[in-house]
Amino acid sequence: MLHTSDWHLGRSFHRVSMLGAQADFIRHLVLTVRERDVDAVVVSGDVYDRAVPPLAAVELFDDALHRLAELGVPTVMISGNHDSARRLGVGAGLIERAGIHLRTAAAACGTPVVLTDTHGDVAFYGLPYLEPALVKDEFAVEKPGHETVLAAAMDRVRADLATREPGTRSVVLAHAFVTGGAPSDSERDISVGGVSSVPAGVFDGVDYVALGHLHGSQTLTERVRYSGSPLPYSFSETDHHKSMWLVDLGADGAIDAERIDCPVPRRLARVRGRLEDLLADPELARHEEAWLEATLTDPVRPAEPMARLCARFPHTLSLVFDPERAPDDPDVSYATRLAGRDDQQIAEDFVAHVRGTGPDEHEQTVLRDAFDALRADEAVREVAR
Repeated sequence: MLHTSDWHLGRSFHRVSMLGAQADFIRHLVLTVRERDVDAVVVSGDVYDRAVPPLAAVELFDDALHRLAELGVPTVMISGNHDSARRLGVGAGLIERAGIHLRTAAAACGTPVVLTDTHGDVAFYGLPYLEPALVKDEFAVEKPGHETVLAAAMDRVRADLATREPGTRSVVLAHAFVTGGAPSDSERDISVGGVSSVPAGVFDGVDYVALGHLHGSQTLTERVRYSGSPLPYSFSETDHHKSMWLVDLGADGAIDAERIDCPVPRRLARVRGRLEDLLADPELARHEEAWLEATLTDPVRPAEPMARLCARFPHTLSLVFDPERAPDDPDVSYATRLAGRDDQQIAEDFVAHVRGTGPDEHEQTVLRDAFDALRADEAVREVAR
């Protein structure tokens, strides 16, 4: 099976449209399916970049569905936190007749797509992104959180699997932040109660877990893997190796996984230093055709920095200012002081700054509940769209 995720159709990279590159990826995926005799394709969420995607992105998705259906290779897809589950799932019953299985409803977590190979049945369970505040009633959890709702969903998976013929192998598609995974700047925050990650042990009892959400391809355990996004969507992904997993599931559930490289339109690079040094350094010639993020450390902002950078590095997309200053300089930027801190920490620091003492345990809980309520409200509005 070919494991991929996080297509984010319709997304741009800074000011550059990625639709052409996304179309190239779809062609590459279809070619890989054909040339490597793939038996099934799994897409683990974030098919689109937003709940209401642009028309060009919808057309590209439609083209992808037609190409996959024409190959006669079954495809299982779930919705991610960027997708509108209801919109993505429209027509799922009809599309299923063409071998495209869309799983976007929490209630269907325990109902697999059963495919058969020479070794017998393989049950594919689709766990779409489960926003805790929206699915807590479905799973009857007292305190909604990512771990509790995923654990409840996996209980349904294991219960169904127990009714299957002995030797039935199992694959779970899930869209989540699993502990041990390395995030990047391009994933949307899904934290609830101050906790966004879930332990890999939640998925115990199945043969392979095809994860989506984190954009770097990575192996958490032999059986739990992220495919990552097929294209870069932030400069934090400069060192990523964009790929898909080609996974062979043996008769006994043994895993043999191979990374299949994805075509990337242009290499990413980051440079840092004073403007004049960046323009003169011969070692940086290798970055002249890359998409570039430049961090300028000049103590005083130079004149027309972007125009001057683009004269040498024509694909400069991001310009960051981080002036060299003494540690005790009062002009150290507010952004620098906030770097790496989440909303909860920033709010607690603000309370301490205003009052002289930080929030107590009860006040921390009030702040956390406020942030969770805001995220839940945003999720509801995304669904309403």
